[in-house]
Amino acid sequence: MSYLPAADRMVRPSDTMPRVTLIAAADGSALGNPGPAGWAWYIDDDHWASGGWPHGTNNMGELTAVLDLLRQTAATSEDLLVYCDSTYAINSITKWMPGWKRKGWRKGDGKPVQNVEIMKALDAAMQGRQVRFEWVKGHAGHVLNEAADVRANAAAIAFSRGQTPDSGPGFGGDPMPVQRDAGKPPHVSAASPSPVEPVAPVEAVHAVEPAEPDELFSLFDEEVFDAPVPSDEEHVIALERSLLTDETRADKTSVSALLHPEWCEIGRSGRLWSREETLDAIAPLSAPVTLSVVSVSWVDRDTILLVWRALSDQRSTLRSSLWVRDRSGWRQRFHQGTDES
Repeated sequence: MSYLPAADRMVRPSDTMPRVTLIAAADGSALGNPGPAGWAWYIDDDHWASGGWPHGTNNMGELTAVLDLLRQTAATSEDLLVYCDSTYAINSITKWMPGWKRKGWRKGDGKPVQNVEIMKALDAAMQGRQVRFEWVKGHAGHVLNEAADVRANAAAIAFSRGQTPDSGPGFGGDPMPVQRDAGKPPHVSAASPSPVEPVAPVEAVHAVEPAEPDELFSLFDEEVFDAPVPSDEEHVIALERSLLTDETRADKTSVSALLHPEWCEIGRSGRLWSREETLDAIAPLSAPVTLSVVSVSWVDRDTILLVWRALSDQRSTLRSSLWVRDRSGWRQRFHQGTDES
């Protein structure tokens, strides 16, 4: 799937000189979504950047990675091709933003666009740029996407441990210093919006715009940033709980980030589920489920076995989840559920 901007952003047949394209990947990560969050963009080992926050969402990371990439490469004359595994980030910039802007930064239902300052910053950063966005499947071996993902996850992990992440060598342009400050909430000071429509796609405004997540870029209270860093056990429990939320289950990218590449599950019926089958079938729960911890045990220094009880109006199920820690952080490796009589 390829998300192409409007025709006036592409090289025209009349152009006599070939255009040089700068190719990059942008990605975001949130441990728990929301939780310690990171963002990163990657061109090559000499040109990449990352940052994040002690508390944020995956979508925050995705969009901030694109914004920092645009700002740091603002002085280049090259076209820009950006690989993203987030359809929300792509749609926000190439589809929804012109309509939001025309409506005074309000969505189709009349509600204000969440965190309008960063949306305005993205709008300003797109002015005059030749940018093309392409969707790639996350965690599928795409070299640039994997490199950005590793760095975004590393930033999120650093914040989960109360550390400052490696900000990377950058590109030599204007970086995002606020995002590198672990002591402040995410905030972007955008330039005054231009009265000229962005060079990004200008499409007809439909009566009903595509639905977009409503919870994005919440500004967090100051006390959130003074909260103690959770232990590994607490962190794994929080990740397990996030898999029970509609927000996470409705976003395949978020679920994918929490499941190990070799993940599998033995369901209540005895069926063996693969990672691919689960990602294709996962959906919001039909009824709320409460997680009650039974035990948390360390198998080795990078493996935690979490035994818990899933309680709902319909049933009580005893479940076990094996969580492993690698360079991408904590990810679920195996899961099993058994109904209790």
